[in-house]
Amino acid sequence: MSNQMELIAYANRLGGSLPGLKAILDGPLAGLFSGVHLLPFFPPFDGADAGFDPVDHSEVDPRLGTWHDIAAIADGHEVMVDLIVNHVSAASPPFLDWLAHGSSSDFARMFLTYDGVFPNGATEETLMRLYRPRPGLPFSPYTLADGTKRLVWTTFTANQIDIDVREPITCDYLQKVLDRLEGAGVRRVRLDAVGYALKTPGSTSFMTPETFEFIGEITQWCRERELEVLVEVHSYYQQQVEIAKQVDRVYDFALPPLILHALTAADADPLLAWMAIRPLNAVTVLDTHDGIGVIDVGADAADRSRLGLLTPAQIDQLVETMHDNSGGTSRQATGSAAANVDLYQVNCTFYDALGADDDRYLLARALQFWTPGVPQIYYVGLFAGRNDVALLERTGVGRDINRHYYASADIEDELQRPVVQALVHLIRFRNTHPAFDGQFSVSGGGRLLLAAWRTSDAVAELRADLATGTGTVRWTAGGVMCEAPLDRLGEGIGR
Repeated sequence: MSNQMELIAYANRLGGSLPGLKAILDGPLAGLFSGVHLLPFFPPFDGADAGFDPVDHSEVDPRLGTWHDIAAIADGHEVMVDLIVNHVSAASPPFLDWLAHGSSSDFARMFLTYDGVFPNGATEETLMRLYRPRPGLPFSPYTLADGTKRLVWTTFTANQIDIDVREPITCDYLQKVLDRLEGAGVRRVRLDAVGYALKTPGSTSFMTPETFEFIGEITQWCRERELEVLVEVHSYYQQQVEIAKQVDRVYDFALPPLILHALTAADADPLLAWMAIRPLNAVTVLDTHDGIGVIDVGADAADRSRLGLLTPAQIDQLVETMHDNSGGTSRQATGSAAANVDLYQVNCTFYDALGADDDRYLLARALQFWTPGVPQIYYVGLFAGRNDVALLERTGVGRDINRHYYASADIEDELQRPVVQALVHLIRFRNTHPAFDGQFSVSGGGRLLLAAWRTSDAVAELRADLATGTGTVRWTAGGVMCEAPLDRLGEGIGR
């Protein structure tokens, strides 16, 4: 994995197809991104939660393209693809076969049912201990062809059927998907929803010791295929620290809310505390296809005595500030206000979470880019996108507020906006300045923060005033120290 910027994008929402996305990467976005996280392109890419319910995880939806199109993108960019570990679509052939033939189906042991996990039943206490990202219990009723009614385990939605990763047939299925990804030139896999993959009676069935063991096992499968592993888990921050010890990369999901807190409360202290303990083998993000997580900075849901990076009062204030900054539109898209698969995230573009303030948005991005790790930027964030309320109203899906569709003409217009041009200059600076291959340091407190990268002959410093939301960059160029505010960095580089 390189140290340069990467893009997160849906092919159908940025370019309309895989060839269309490649044309944008090679055209108006040429030179900006060394890698790209291709969000689900499996059939159906427009299913539950925008494609995270694959009917066939080993194929490309023909409406988007083919595996040759994936390989073409991989020829010029390091490609990451989701391995959806926890579930498949209710319309997948194996699940339909089980519905049709029950216990005589070849796939009968692939799917998790209530009595499969709790053969002796479960007490109310046991069931209430289960951790899940939405209200209620993680079961959906299904009726087999012979009239038998079964409770099927569905962590997310009734259309996403949990699979039993302990079973050989499931392991074989997942490894065949990895083979297909490797064959298309994919370099990395993102283990989606892996925290929920192991169900252990009597536990939370989320990020248990058995889960950690399975992450180690699937990581070994990937390494046998020379695939790097990124683990996707929204959870207590200490779990990210532990996961990072056994995989290639983890997400720094604590960073977005901490940067938002810093910029809305003029308080660098929680962010600085995290900088001292965070794993360095991280992928840094401010926005993704999901919402802005708050669970990642809160107390441990399983043991509230283990405090979070922010206090409950700080989290409450942060959430309300995001809603206020977005003019209330994020409130319409979050929690029970919309059809959401989780309740621990605020659905909002990062730009709107900061009140569409260009200076604060650029400073947020600079703080992300200076933080050690591999920086990824979501396609909506690249264009400093606003909340798509019209799309939310059409679909009723909360996350769609941050999943705008961009046509080619839209992209040309967006790239002319001053805030986007300044962000592009910042990306190019992050990609090319030699100091980012050196040593990192950070200091400050309260409203001020200084982050710096240094080698023996190169320096790149970011001075942030969190109260005013402004930042200044000092850097070496040809032995000369230069300085410019973030919104004029391009002019300074051009001198």
